[in-house]
Amino acid sequence: MTAVDYLDLADSFLDSHGASHTAREIAQQPEAWRQTQKLLDAERARIERFLRPLLANKDMRVILTGAGSSAYIGQSLAPTLLRHSGRRVEAIATTDLVAAPRTYLQHDVPTLLVSFARSGGSPESVAAVEIADQCLARCQHLVITCNREGELYRRAQGNESRLALALPDLTHDQGFAMTSSFSSMYYAALAIFCGIEHFAERVEAIAGSARSVIEQYNAALRELAAKDPARVVFLGSGALAGLAAEAALKLLELSDGAVVTMANTPLGFRHGPKAIVNAATLVVVFVSNDSQTGKYELDLLAELRGDGVGAVLAVAAGAPTPAGDDDSLQVAEMSDATDAELLLPFAVIAQLYAFHRSLRLGLRPDTPCASGRVNRVVKGVTIHPL
Repeated sequence: MTAVDYLDLADSFLDSHGASHTAREIAQQPEAWRQTQKLLDAERARIERFLRPLLANKDMRVILTGAGSSAYIGQSLAPTLLRHSGRRVEAIATTDLVAAPRTYLQHDVPTLLVSFARSGGSPESVAAVEIADQCLARCQHLVITCNREGELYRRAQGNESRLALALPDLTHDQGFAMTSSFSSMYYAALAIFCGIEHFAERVEAIAGSARSVIEQYNAALRELAAKDPARVVFLGSGALAGLAAEAALKLLELSDGAVVTMANTPLGFRHGPKAIVNAATLVVVFVSNDSQTGKYELDLLAELRGDGVGAVLAVAAGAPTPAGDDDSLQVAEMSDATDAELLLPFAVIAQLYAFHRSLRLGLRPDTPCASGRVNRVVKGVTIHPL
């Protein structure tokens, strides 16, 4: 292993600080995406045979679902898939579907439910699929999971209305917080709906960019984490709004709630939520590659820098503004990428920061919640029958 494989931390340190799984799972993501692409290449005919007739139906509704980080996969994907497919694509968390199915599910509307699940064993993940079948006259399911032993994957076997894909074993994160599970399931769905063959040509550029992020910015993000801001805000638009929500959750999880986090959009942030900013706040802005969207983010960056309150970090595919070079991170070789692609190396930056902040707080990133009140796979949920 190289220093990068361990995020520049020795094996002995990672073991003694309960950080081995999380460090490895962050660092392995470029390889996890390559292996995911190989799986998709091998399964392409089966995937297309299942999806082509469904997506040919102009009335087909596509619901992207999951819980926690898996829900944010759907939130991150929905804007891209809506534009690419021309179909009705919505991100609705399993926690919402299970709690109020008749609010979200329309009986006579043909629906493809796309379920994301690391373990495939959380109560809501399994219940959402079963409840959708009860509430909908016509429902097909695409399950993307990291665990072929999970209940969600096993229940799909032999069912013609369900197609389940189990991603390569290394994507099944063992650490508490989802890192490579999040990004690999996101990558898989992005490629499935936007072109497996296309992403076979893009995966090396995306993976190389993420690798460069780790090599170039791991130390800088460790130093940033050492500044100990009490509040961290993540902002993004479109697909990057979903990433902002995931980044906020990642830091909240790995800090065991010690850091106050928030996610919003750059335009929405001014409408009240900006009140969170004080001298102990870090605001991270994920800058879109879309020229129209990016203008609003640059406006907000200028405003925040002008306020002179707290710290600001711009994350972009290029330097956002000359004046902001000292508080920005530039992601290599992605200046022509879509925001959907850019999300992947951006996610690594958020994960690195959360990981180093967890260590800084004296926590064990693999199991940051020592009390056991919050678990890797949710427990204690009672599913009430309809």
